[in-house]
Amino acid sequence: MLGEKRIDTPVLIVGAGPVGLALAGDLGWRGIPSIVIEKTNGTIFQARQDLVGIRTMEFCRRWGIVKDVERSPYPRDYPQDNIYIAGNLVNGWEIGRYKAPSMDQEKPPEQSPQKRERCPQNMFDPILKKFALTSKNSKILYNHQFCFLEHLSNGIRINVEDTNQKRKIKIFSRYLVGCDGFGSQVRETLNIKMLGKPALTYTTNIIFRFNGFEKLHTKPPGYRFIFLKPGGVWATIVAINGRDQWRMSIVNSSEQPGDLSREEIHKAIAEVVGVPFGYEILSILPWTRRELVADKYNVGNVFIAGDAAHVMSPTGGFGMNTGIGDIVDLSWKISATLKAWGGSSLMDSYVVERQPVAFRNVKEASGNLNRMLSKKDHPAFFDKTVEGAKARKSIGQKIYKQMQREWETLGIHLGYRYENSPICVSDGTPDIPDNHAQYIQTSRPGSRAPHVWLKDGRSTLDLFGSSFVLLCLGENVPKPDPFYKAAKSCNLPLKILHLKEKKVCLAYQSRLVLVRPDGHVAWRGDNLPKNSKKVIDTVRGAL
Repeated sequence: MLGEKRIDTPVLIVGAGPVGLALAGDLGWRGIPSIVIEKTNGTIFQARQDLVGIRTMEFCRRWGIVKDVERSPYPRDYPQDNIYIAGNLVNGWEIGRYKAPSMDQEKPPEQSPQKRERCPQNMFDPILKKFALTSKNSKILYNHQFCFLEHLSNGIRINVEDTNQKRKIKIFSRYLVGCDGFGSQVRETLNIKMLGKPALTYTTNIIFRFNGFEKLHTKPPGYRFIFLKPGGVWATIVAINGRDQWRMSIVNSSEQPGDLSREEIHKAIAEVVGVPFGYEILSILPWTRRELVADKYNVGNVFIAGDAAHVMSPTGGFGMNTGIGDIVDLSWKISATLKAWGGSSLMDSYVVERQPVAFRNVKEASGNLNRMLSKKDHPAFFDKTVEGAKARKSIGQKIYKQMQREWETLGIHLGYRYENSPICVSDGTPDIPDNHAQYIQTSRPGSRAPHVWLKDGRSTLDLFGSSFVLLCLGENVPKPDPFYKAAKSCNLPLKILHLKEKKVCLAYQSRLVLVRPDGHVAWRGDNLPKNSKKVIDTVRGAL
């Protein structure tokens, strides 16, 4: 074992998955150095995520990496339909199809300048890694194992092992963020408990390679084929790269785990496809669907984010995207504290804001899973008779209606808000009902600031990110001097923008709207508050 080495950094991030890499990138974008340690060499054997949600794409827009995502190797002309199959792919029946446009055909909704993108983790992680390293503020250390942490009066001491060099390293940092997944060593070190259901189903993923898979059958191609037996859904096949790699998922059981043998896997592939073909199995991954949220998100200056803080069924594509929301919330607060304008209670707002979002999204994901796995028994389901055809039509309509909710999730991705946040100033207006599919833009404090296209071609979202922004909207707006003086007195970065475009004024609903660096509204009003200093101190966590 070589001698010990010491490293100092403001922020240490454990885990170089998409959440950890995005945190390093956002911190670097804000001028904050960080080090990411990852126990593996970074190779992705099975992509755990393939949907980059619309809110995450809005953050990618802020970071300037939208084109990188759009240029990822996933074919942009590949249809994204979800297809329900009774029996096998070749000889079975298509009993329903939820049509979805390809990436180059889909248009952004009116509420956003962006749209969701299909970019699996093995394509998305390199983009985030490049982004993190672009600022020169981030360093990524692969084959470095987190071992131990100790809270000090002025920060944290972390013991790390360089497994290649067989060398111990001591890293001293102000903040530590565990982005190291469900089996998080950081979370376990902090003795943070997970609340919820540790096992919903036991599933096996098989990635296989076969070029020309679509030619094995006559059904129009799609992103995901969902296979039903009389008892319900038992397997799916997903176009993992839109070319020659496919992921088959087999729901083993909801009762007990158990690895499938190679023989059982080959039998399942034959059953689901219906004809022999010369595929190559690339990887096999047994895994467990869970419904868990951490009971707390930090101990002192040590925080957790992403799957370390919440684990959910992938039904809906919320997991990684919820984690990206975590780090965007956390990053500006760490930056504010390190730059000394963040108040002493600013970091406490992280769990208050993000934990309710996790509970909400975990519940929605589990609901999607339950709808997918609900029993759909019918004795004539596979019969080649009139009665069988009626049964398949009835079940097809039923599952289409049940699972439609999983595909229409704009409200989940954009509609989360920070109710009861100690750093948002409530204006007493009633909450807008949460809806999974529908998203109504609002400037109500705690909500995502509305998107409106400006006459110069920018989105209002392009105005936010690096600082607080006070929007002065319309004519005869009160002079914002008290806000400016209050912000200057504590070095809070504040931009004051005057906009008169009618569409913006209508969307933002008030003459004065204060937007946080993460793009959420902190305060609004038609007139200046009685005490602008109190508002500024509230939103920076100094009260």
